[in-house]
Order: sequence, then C-alpha cells, then structure tokens
Amino acid sequence: MSAATVTPPPAPAADARISLRGHVRHTGALVRRNLLWIRQDPESMFDALLMPVVFTLLFVYVFGGSIGQALGGGQDGYVQYVIPGMIAMMSMTLSQGVGTGFSQDFNSGVMDRFRSLPIGRGSVLFAKIAVEMLRMLFATAVLMIVAVLVGFDIERWAGLFAAVGLSAVFASSIMWVFITLGVVLKNAQSVQAMGFLVLFPLQFGSSIFAPTQSMPGWLQAFTDYNPLSTLADAARGLMVGGPVAHDLWI
Repeated sequence: MSAATVTPPPAPAADARISLRGHVRHTGALVRRNLLWIRQDPESMFDALLMPVVFTLLFVYVFGGSIGQALGGGQDGYVQYVIPGMIAMMSMTLSQGVGTGFSQDFNSGVMDRFRSLPIGRGSVLFAKIAVEMLRMLFATAVLMIVAVLVGFDIERWAGLFAAVGLSAVFASSIMWVFITLGVVLKNAQSVQAMGFLVLFPLQFGSSIFAPTQSMPGWLQAFTDYNPLSTLADAARGLMVGGPVAHDLWI
C-alpha cells in the first residue's frame, strides 16, 4: 500500500499587500503605543516643555536689548523679530527626537518584534513621525504662550497658523534625515552627537536670532543657503509682515 501523498497548503505570499485601511489602522495603533510610552516616561516631554521657555527668556532678556537697538525697536522690537525664528528652530531641534527614538527601539529589540508582526512596514515610520509632530506642536504652543507673556503682539492670526503649518511641513521632511541617522548609527548617544553637529551651525548661522547683514561675507553666503534662515524669514513675513514669496519658495 503506497503512502498517500499529502500536499502542503500553499504558503502565503511574503509580499502580500496590506490595504490602505490596514496601514491607517496599524499606524493608529503604533501612535497609541508611542503616546503610552510618553505617558509612562513623562520626562521625555521635558525638552518640548522647557526648551521654548529657556530659549525665549534667554534671548529676549540677555540679547534682546543690544540686538533690539540694532534693529531700531529695542527689546520689544526684538521680541517681534525672534519669536517667528524660534518657531522655525523648534521644528528642527525637536525633529532630532525621532532619530534617537528609532535608535532606542532598534537596541531594545522592539524593531525585531515589529518585523515579526503582520503590519505595514511604513506604519512604524509614520507613527513615529506623527507623535514627534504632536510634540513639536505642543512645544510651539508653549513657545507662543511664553512669547505673549514677554510682549509678543499677535497681529496676524492667519499668518501665525500658516507659519506653524510651514514649520510642520519642514519638520516632517527633516525627520527623515534623523530617521536615517537612527537606523545607521549604533546608539542614541551617537544620534544626539551627530544631530548636535548638524543643528548647532544651522541654528546660529542663520537669521533666527539676529539679522545677517552684520555677519562676515563668508557667513552671509552660508546663511543664504541655510534652510533655517529661509524658514525663519518666511515665518517672520507671515506673522509680522514683510516679503514672503521668495523665502516660501526656497
């Protein structure tokens, strides 16, 4: 009697497509997971809470008088100048968190767990970016509260929302750079160190905190190609008035 031949069931295709609805559902679940992680570790929100407070008070009350006189408006004039620039700064500084978060997930084995689940690979990326965007918007809200307390006059509400939206678009783009660093570098400390080396010259070699006209020629050439300068100038034009089209296009 010959043994019956048992035909194994066909294996599911490894590249089976996940529907758009499935991607949205997976992304929502991972967003909830990341928010719960923040709830269990509230210290992770200290940078979003304290950074806008410290930077605003530091630059307004330490440098506001001297730079404000150069601008011709004193400290009050400097407040109107620096706050739009700091909205631009928040969008890039807090974007670094997505890279360190990815690095921690890789080192803790969470990514290996994600790979074993039947979820869309992109859901992990988009969920992390969505949560970091929420952190950035929270920091921007804190910044505007402090800005009003130190004398910032909101004259153009539509311009304010447009500037925040523009900064959010910029942040969502730059986060992919930090995601790449989080994947390539070995640990979160390396991501932070590399991020500092990138962020420091971009922030202070820009028009965020001071006009660029008094800078040396070589530094002005750098600021002309610095995306933070054009972002800050576009936000400044939207919020307090001035040319916007060129900087917005750049």
